[in-house]
Amino acid sequence: MRVAKPHYLGHRQRLRERFQQAGPDAISDYELLELLLFRSIPRADTKERAKALLKRFGSLAEVLGAPEHLLREVEDIGEGAAMDIKIVAAAAQRMARGQIEGREILSSWNHVLDYCRAAMAFEAREQFRILFLDKKNTLIADEVQQTGTVDHTPVYPREVVRRALELSATAIILVHNHPSGDPTPSRADIDMTKTIIEAARPLGIAVHDHIIIGKKGYSSMKGLLLI
Repeated sequence: MRVAKPHYLGHRQRLRERFQQAGPDAISDYELLELLLFRSIPRADTKERAKALLKRFGSLAEVLGAPEHLLREVEDIGEGAAMDIKIVAAAAQRMARGQIEGREILSSWNHVLDYCRAAMAFEAREQFRILFLDKKNTLIADEVQQTGTVDHTPVYPREVVRRALELSATAIILVHNHPSGDPTPSRADIDMTKTIIEAARPLGIAVHDHIIIGKKGYSSMKGLLLI
């Protein structure tokens, strides 16, 4: 007696062929997630799992940015699948970082924004990150200096300046995220930035910008004429 093959096997093959032949733009976000889940869930239908992830987190980017423990809360997403998703997220972040390493930052501004969004947009807590630049505005270091709560990160201007001096940086770009999703600068954000500018200026360290990253976009304090 011939045993029928599971229905999802044919679907998997067709989806793989469409990806190979037509490219990634020919498939939807949930189908791309399906392709990823094929490896970690080899003997089950992954379509509903992919759709459940998107429903829970809202978008493909938010699925990749979600903490591993929250991914595992989605029905039928186990440790292996959650780990695979985070590996892909880490690879995407490394790729974005590669676009700014060794380059003149101010002429690669869109790549800077892409990297910051990949690194911080979907963090559950606020992070305060600093990009340290040399006199040619090439990236020296990228460091998360502080991690705070859902709506506050303590920032110490003296520590920012001290670290810039240690690295022989002549300019910095400040970056932090708003887990609420709204990248609008608060009065505290603006005041803190001005304090850092005043502390850094006598030592020959320029603050090029303070970027605030949210799930739905970003704000540039320089672009908003706030600094």
